[in-house]
Amino acid sequence: MVEKLLKGSPAYYIWLLFLGSIVGLGGFTYLFQLKYGLAITGMSRDVSWGLYISQFTYLVGVAASAVMLVLPAYFHHYKQFKKMIILGEFMAISAVLMCMLFIVVDMGQPQRMLNVILHPTPNSVMFYDMMVLMGYLFINLLVGWVTLEAERHDVEPPKWIKFFIYLSVIWAFSIHTVTAFLYAGLPGRHYWLTAIMAARFLSSAFCSGPAILLLLVFVLRRLTGFNPGREAVQTLTKIITYAMCINVFFYLLEVFTAFYSGMPGHQHPLVFLFAGHGGHSYWVNGWMWTAVVFAFLSLALLIPPQIRDNEKVLPWALVMLVIASWIDKGLGLLIGGFTPNPFEGITVYAPSVPEILIALGIYAFGLLVLSLLWKIAIEVKKEAGTF
Repeated sequence: MVEKLLKGSPAYYIWLLFLGSIVGLGGFTYLFQLKYGLAITGMSRDVSWGLYISQFTYLVGVAASAVMLVLPAYFHHYKQFKKMIILGEFMAISAVLMCMLFIVVDMGQPQRMLNVILHPTPNSVMFYDMMVLMGYLFINLLVGWVTLEAERHDVEPPKWIKFFIYLSVIWAFSIHTVTAFLYAGLPGRHYWLTAIMAARFLSSAFCSGPAILLLLVFVLRRLTGFNPGREAVQTLTKIITYAMCINVFFYLLEVFTAFYSGMPGHQHPLVFLFAGHGGHSYWVNGWMWTAVVFAFLSLALLIPPQIRDNEKVLPWALVMLVIASWIDKGLGLLIGGFTPNPFEGITVYAPSVPEILIALGIYAFGLLVLSLLWKIAIEVKKEAGTF
């Protein structure tokens, strides 16, 4: 099936060239980071995680979100999702690859990854996070390729693959739960020290990941004519709406607990994120209020069925939802955890230009992988008559 990558329109090759150029720019910038170290980033002694880890956190959720298609299709025999499942699994593959690259660039020196493999530390959450991500990548590669090959030959997938399909559902929950434990297990960071961190991560993943998938499917439909089916789109939109409602509810629980209890350690990060400190405002304040406005606007458009089912309005609602969740679960989460520090000090963090260029390079690489995988899937579906 790999030979299908060689057939495409001029626009297809221009798109790949464009993504490749951004990957090259990010890789060139990374060479400077290898030479001069993490000093070229905006991170410091007080803020040791930044843009890289925030994107890793968000993309783990995007990878886990494929379960929102797999679970209804295979556990509840909802056949309307069958056309989109392979797209979700391939999106999960590209998301996991981006997660791994963000970890590599955050380590400063890539050879440090060997320490995790050659000298495993079973009491380290990062060790388990690496293991579950590698396992999830393998499962999605196996399931995606085998089921697509079966579709190509117009036969049922082999029975043994169902074990891995069911395993992928459990594994999807595990990868984001373990990622949440990276944060929730740090007692010195009050913003992260919450028992529902894993639940917040999962609810955010199950609304933002499918929203991204649906937006990409809309783009695919415009470019190629791929039709996922109106019922499938409406059902997935309902799932997104419920998950977003739960996500917002969980965040409001955190706000209530912090301010009703009067615990200063839990209040200070929220105050800093939304109002600054000592009468001074910071760039993150505008971002957090943007996330709040977009979150409620997206719900206002998604909850009423007559608006939600309007496919002219739906993409705008999904875009606002993705932006809101990306801010909250990305840099908002990181900055809230590190500011103020355990000594009540304020160290302002902002991503540097090299950080942004390297991050863009990784995102371009993920889009490149996704474009190639979806190209194969589309060509196979056209041959099989399931397009």
